[in-house]
Amino acid sequence: MAKGTTPSLKDVAAAAGVSVTTVSRFVNGSLDLPFQTKKRIEDAIKTLNYRPNPHARRLSRGRSDTIGLVVPDIANPFFATLVAAVEQAADEKKLAVSLHATLNRPGREIEYLQLIERNHVDGLIFVTNHPDDGALAALINGSGKVIIVDEDIPDSKAPKLFCDNEQGGYLAGRHLAEQGHHHVLFIGGDERMISARRRYDGLLKALREQHGGEARADRYAGEYTIEYGRAAALDYLSGDRKATAIFASSDEIAIGLVEVFGSQGVSIPDDISVIGFDDVGPLHLFAPPLTAIRQPVRQIGRRSLELLLETNWHEWKPSASEELVPVEIVVRNSVAPPAK
Repeated sequence: MAKGTTPSLKDVAAAAGVSVTTVSRFVNGSLDLPFQTKKRIEDAIKTLNYRPNPHARRLSRGRSDTIGLVVPDIANPFFATLVAAVEQAADEKKLAVSLHATLNRPGREIEYLQLIERNHVDGLIFVTNHPDDGALAALINGSGKVIIVDEDIPDSKAPKLFCDNEQGGYLAGRHLAEQGHHHVLFIGGDERMISARRRYDGLLKALREQHGGEARADRYAGEYTIEYGRAAALDYLSGDRKATAIFASSDEIAIGLVEVFGSQGVSIPDDISVIGFDDVGPLHLFAPPLTAIRQPVRQIGRRSLELLLETNWHEWKPSASEELVPVEIVVRNSVAPPAK
């Protein structure tokens, strides 16, 4: 072995007088050897200061002991909390997490899905935040070992884990209806996204149960961002303002909304009532603290890893299954009866 070079399995095998395969299996703990042979290998390892490559060892066993986690944006508190929960759950099982932020770009999502094909990860927990044109679904159906979390990818046949979005919309609508609101403005994501559709459906169902034909839920469809919350608030303020309450279906939208209302002198809940969704951001620190539908984000993160590990991928056939995690309403001070 040349001076200054890193010792290899081949060097250890030559020093111990055995084959490279024997050393490899011994180091991996899959071979029982006679005492003298074992001692020669151990002495060679010590003399050469050989350090096994853990990544190579894992790959030699057909796995990486690494889980891929793909999210749109780690700066968003919702996704940051999800990442933290997956990391903690993986650490408890002595697994590494390879984290990838896509910036919500389809090309980056496709690139990260291909990590499975390259054997860089043993499976993926995948989160998108935009409608799919079919490319993601086709790749997922062909690869397996993917758990879809938070937002659906239509036509994909992978296990899916969502919060109960319709239940969340229903809880928000029922709370508003009980306070006397029958005309509500829903500010949510793209109508093609399952979260936006189901939250809106639940809201309208609850309003109709309480107010029948008087129930009305207007709809703004955009992105789950602070910027869109600001834009929707300005549009609302420039119109006829018939809605007496707003259901902002993400923390980010709620933050943008409250920011504009505060700058325009609109009082919550005196002028208009507001309910948020997620309750991961600092909604409790607002003035007034915002009532919100709370997603159990940490539970979703832990369960997504469990689902990935407990699925028998060797016998898996593309067949969509959906698991829903319940949500709850956290009542604070942002909802009151409609102003007279």
